[in-house]
Amino acid sequence: MDFNISSMLNPMVYDHSVGNIKLIETHISWVILTGEFAYKIKKPVNFGFLDFSTLQKRQRYCEQEIHLNRRLAPDIYIKVVAITGTANRPRIGNAGEAFEYAVKMKQFSQNALLDYMLENGELTLQHMDELAVMVAGFHQSIDVADDSVEYGNKHCLFQPVEENFLQIGEHLDTEPYETNLLELMQWSRLEFENRKLDFEQRKHNGYVRECHGDMHLRNLLWLNNRPLAFDCIEFNPQLSWIDVMSEVAFLVMDLQSRQQDSLAQRFLNKYLEVTGDYTGLTVLPFYLCYRALVRAKVDSLRLDQQGISEPEREQFLTEFESYLQLATSYTHYSRPKLIIMFGLSASGKSSVSQQLTDAMGIIRIRSDVERRRLFNKPLTGVALSEINKNKLNMGVYSEQASLQTYAKLAEIAKKVIEAGYSVLIDAAFLQHKQREVFQQLASRLDISYIILAVTAPVEVLRQRISERKNDVSEANLTVLEHQLANWQSPHEDEKSLIINVNNEYKVDIEKLKNSINAH
Repeated sequence: MDFNISSMLNPMVYDHSVGNIKLIETHISWVILTGEFAYKIKKPVNFGFLDFSTLQKRQRYCEQEIHLNRRLAPDIYIKVVAITGTANRPRIGNAGEAFEYAVKMKQFSQNALLDYMLENGELTLQHMDELAVMVAGFHQSIDVADDSVEYGNKHCLFQPVEENFLQIGEHLDTEPYETNLLELMQWSRLEFENRKLDFEQRKHNGYVRECHGDMHLRNLLWLNNRPLAFDCIEFNPQLSWIDVMSEVAFLVMDLQSRQQDSLAQRFLNKYLEVTGDYTGLTVLPFYLCYRALVRAKVDSLRLDQQGISEPEREQFLTEFESYLQLATSYTHYSRPKLIIMFGLSASGKSSVSQQLTDAMGIIRIRSDVERRRLFNKPLTGVALSEINKNKLNMGVYSEQASLQTYAKLAEIAKKVIEAGYSVLIDAAFLQHKQREVFQQLASRLDISYIILAVTAPVEVLRQRISERKNDVSEANLTVLEHQLANWQSPHEDEKSLIINVNNEYKVDIEKLKNSINAH
């Protein structure tokens, strides 16, 4: 039965009162907003990676959509409803044979969508922190693909990448972009081969999971003062059983495509800090390029649809070209830097390092966080909550524990640098032997090495520590006095590597950024 979607805009269709009815259309679905509820109807299309061509398939995928989306947005997804009657006089809630199905959802304000919030200047770095915590928690709770399933294996991993190029060619005249697309395809193949062992290790370590699959700004909400994700991929498990870093890459890419590098960097750094998945950076550029080409493919599908206006055609073509340009940018690597902080507790190292990572696209590793991750395990026999902060050089703050912590920081830094990213280590580095390890690491890797010496007057440090609340650092006044008595000033061979940062008052981050780049 041919379905006249405009017939769904009649209030008589629904078994509840309706407000202002509005139709939203994508390349794969129609969404009807009725006021209190929204109804999502799948288009009878077959794009290869997605097949809604029969009523039976559309019903099955509606049910799957409810099941999967309730993991992240249980209050939004209500049920699958049958559409009965005729194509021109449909009804919802009536008995009779269904000629179509819809996902019934609780309607939310379009202003709650993160892309709307971004357009209105309302999306902040703090939103990114909470979003990263939500995504990290989701990833750590969902099902893992073990060796008994093919998801995450070589064929499953590269097939969607290859299909992007094939499907772009099927729906768009690619002659003007032939060279660019060929270079991207060649890079994707080479990067995949070069990182093959990394991909295999990622699956072995449990990073291939049943993810959301389509996590970008238009599928994210800020509702009831917290982030929610909706509209996950239900139509192709190969696109949702993926490496968690592919999911992270989609949102990072989406933010960067909108020239929001600081928001993208904050989300990425917070996610890595919560999960500790710094090894995922080795495959991140591959997934960033892939995700940009996914969006380019979607634009090619839109360009091939009937009935689009000339302004829409120009918009989709402009978007397509910008995604190609963004994908190409991910294939270029800059030379990494290794930066360490150096300063007493409460000097403001973490504040400075946070602003720098947001501004410069650097990966930040925090000693306080990694110390907790390293020692808050059953093998240590000591939980951080049991530590008496007034007892120095004991438990996780013993000299041996500190050596282990700095060794772990160096291990992570090496992985980040080898993945092609600059790294900033947020730690006190008050002993020469702690700094020396990183100076030697930079020398072995033949990269720039910078020490950011952050200072403030002692009375300011004491005041700041006294006023601390809910800080990840365990340092208190006793720790500070111990540091003041025992810290080691830089050696002669370190002095040329230092950039001094007076943090008594507000630091000019742009000026500091320029100093780092020129150092």
